[in-house]
Amino acid sequence: MALPSPEVLTAVTLWVAATHLQPALQHAPRLAVVGPTKGCGKSRLLDVLHEIVHQPMMTVNTSPAVIFRVIGENPPTLLVDEADTIFGPKAGEKEDLRGLLNAGHQRNRPAWRVSGPEHKPTAFPTFAMAALAGIGDLPDTIMDRAVVVRVKKRKDGEKIAQFRSRHSVPELNVLRDQLSGWLVPLLDAASRLIPPMPVEDRAADTWEPLIIVADLAGGEWPALARAACLAMTKHQAGQDEESTLRTRLLRDIRRVFADHGDPEALRTQDLLAALITDAESPWPEYGKSGLNAHLLSGLLRDFGINPANFRPEQGKQAKGYFRNKFVDAWDRYCPEPSEVVPPTPARPVRSAPITPTGGMPVGVMGGISGPKRTR
Repeated sequence: MALPSPEVLTAVTLWVAATHLQPALQHAPRLAVVGPTKGCGKSRLLDVLHEIVHQPMMTVNTSPAVIFRVIGENPPTLLVDEADTIFGPKAGEKEDLRGLLNAGHQRNRPAWRVSGPEHKPTAFPTFAMAALAGIGDLPDTIMDRAVVVRVKKRKDGEKIAQFRSRHSVPELNVLRDQLSGWLVPLLDAASRLIPPMPVEDRAADTWEPLIIVADLAGGEWPALARAACLAMTKHQAGQDEESTLRTRLLRDIRRVFADHGDPEALRTQDLLAALITDAESPWPEYGKSGLNAHLLSGLLRDFGINPANFRPEQGKQAKGYFRNKFVDAWDRYCPEPSEVVPPTPARPVRSAPITPTGGMPVGVMGGISGPKRTR
């Protein structure tokens, strides 16, 4: 995975380890894996988690009744892909599942249902670790109980190792067994830990299991965990618009810069004027009275793009947007089509057949030199 920062890598690592401490935990933090568009690696991250967390249960579209019955004394780690389909505008019948995911964040929050031929009231446990992946933000009640991982689309030049079940799964399973072998004997010690937290209230409840793992590990992990906690619990701007609208905005801004000769920066008022004058775009009617500076800033904030002061060649200092701040987002979410170069005809070359030399070895992830922390 090309995760967006070292802090996110730290958080995901600690969350994975925390799934092996479930019996000792008071809270089961959700891992919300969200991105602005498709193709950001959300499902791939769930593939990796499936092979390394405690007792995984992968699901795309399941009923609350099934999950009610699989959560017990030793609950699975729920891995929910395409979670945006569960909480979308047409998902009213999924309210029970949303309630289950909310209640399951804290121990001793059972769901009561009438069950069996005698219609007997029955308490179903809800406590279980869960990772949910989807496009756009999940409901506030889920995000408030989650370690939020905002993934980005990988751009050209960012290389990663390919995930292949035949060798990736055995390597991950080895790490899963090592984590379990280390943490299960420490369940009693973990249940007694009350670690000092850098945050308070719901955020402290959510991050405490990760901090507990870090304190049990010692070394650099306590400092890394608390730094990740502080960095990732900062206020997250809401993503209220569909990802397609944000991508459209990026494309339109690129066109405006090109129409102005690709200057170093454009004044906010000039950028808005160019966007709004396009009658076929959504910007003249966006919001209550058209796109304005505040709304533009909100739409771009999740891409890491913010307005700044600059001085045009002729004129007074003004607020505007620097072109170089958009380049990374353009490369990731709306890259320019590559120019197709027709292949040069070549004479066929006869080569000797390749003789297989054996299967692929399975070893510690990262090769002989050991694992490497990658973005």
